Amino acid sequence: MKKLHLTVATDDYDHFRDFRLGRVQAEGIETTWLCMDIHEVFARFAANREWDVSELSFAKFVAQVTDDDPDIIGLPVFASRMFRLSSFYINKKSGIKTAADLRGKKVGLPEWAQTAAVYTRGWLQHDAGVPLTEIHWHQAGTEQPGRTEKVEIKLPKGLKLTRVTDKSLSAMLAAGELDCIMTARPPSCFTRKHPDIARLFPDFQNEEIRQFEQTGVYPIMHIIAVKRSILKQHPWVARNLYNAFEESKERSLERLTDMSVSRYPVPWLPDHVKKLQDKFRADLYPYGI
Repeated sequence: MKKLHLTVATDDYDHFRDFRLGRVQAEGIETTWLCMDIHEVFARFAANREWDVSELSFAKFVAQVTDDDPDIIGLPVFASRMFRLSSFYINKKSGIKTAADLRGKKVGLPEWAQTAAVYTRGWLQHDAGVPLTEIHWHQAGTEQPGRTEKVEIKLPKGLKLTRVTDKSLSAMLAAGELDCIMTARPPSCFTRKHPDIARLFPDFQNEEIRQFEQTGVYPIMHIIAVKRSILKQHPWVARNLYNAFEESKERSLERLTDMSVSRYPVPWLPDHVKKLQDKFRADLYPYGI
């Protein structure tokens, strides 16, 4: 029987590696796998659906799958899951000590529909009690000016959002033009140790563990999206893709916990993973619903 050929685009993840390299097979499917910068994957799939199966920002997926006639379906396979209290960076001269101090401040983010920013905004409003309408939001690239949204967005009433086209978030934070930025990747003004720049939560890991203990939520950043036309014609594809992604992930977790050999150039990594498993669960990276 001839296999169905599908094109797949993702970033280069270890938990996808065995599927991508063909060591794990999706029954009845052969794949041509494209690995590229994640922002290019998102932009090209969101705009043009250039491949059949794609990693997609969870926020962008939600924006597009809730259209009146959506042309994609999501698999409960998560390319990226991350806690995000680490993503608040402040200018210390703004006098910000706690999240409550962000009221009335100028806060930047790369895209309104960036998943990391969705989670942190939700946390700000619902956990820290800071209404989003009491912040003056600014949108720009973290390091390059001119970053734009990849999906159509509808802003809530009363929200103040300024799009900056000639400066980066990192430059504006360092210059004191912004009080805080929320970004998935540490800005260069932080990594280069600008004296005025710090994290809002220096001990972010313990803060994120407390958040998980309170909510049970392990935030989903990126999901796998499939063209609806493929599943309409071949409904079995969803389960077979899911099975292959799951097996590939299980193999990755086995490598992480292998005590007999150093598979990654990081000391004590299997011991660290074991401690996390004792605290959370054996499957540190659950797929499914």
